[in-house]
Amino acid sequence: MLFDVISVKATADFQLELAYQNGEHRRFDMRPLLTMRPWDRIASPQLFSRAAVAYGTVIWPGEIDISPETLYDDSVPI
Repeated sequence: MLFDVISVKATADFQLELAYQNGEHRRFDMRPLLTMRPWDRIASPQLFSRAAVAYGTVIWPGEIDISPETLYDDSVPI
């Protein structure tokens, strides 16, 4: 079952702190992805910090997003 992200906080060390509609809070490490396209475009702290929630997942300006399945499956509870 897939749960929608309802809030995100981007940390200075390129982590995403995620809150889900089911009440879970999880942390996702973006660092391994920041050398790959399209995420290499948000590899600066200023751009990474612009993370927002739309359509149940995390997005950034420039039409950059990440699949909600990846966020959930590769994150850890906090």
